[in-house]
Amino acid sequence: MMRRGMAGRRGPGVVRTAARTAVIAGTATATSRAVSGRMDDRAMRRQQEQAADDAALDSQAQIDELHSQLEALQAQQVQAAATPPAAPATDLMTQIQQLAQLKEAGMLTDDEFQAAKAKLLAS
Repeated sequence: MMRRGMAGRRGPGVVRTAARTAVIAGTATATSRAVSGRMDDRAMRRQQEQAADDAALDSQAQIDELHSQLEALQAQQVQAAATPPAAPATDLMTQIQQLAQLKEAGMLTDDEFQAAKAKLLAS
């Protein structure tokens, strides 16, 4: 009878051990998946935050570049406004030279030449 007693103990003991092992394995798997899921969520959040930070930096760099371009254009406008155009001065000299040639050719008197020259200089 002792054999039966031992056989009786072994049967439920093995089943109980197998059941415990299954429960422990299931719990470990669930815990592992939960931890892994949290880690994946954290990693994903970090990537999204990094992408947002990179986009903000890119936007700021573009804004800075536009500011630089605007300042350069404003500087060009100020310089253009301060610099008198060269063409009228050259044109004035050409007109005075033409008047002098007309005077030398005898087509203008000294008084007409002086009056025309004064009119050109006044305008």
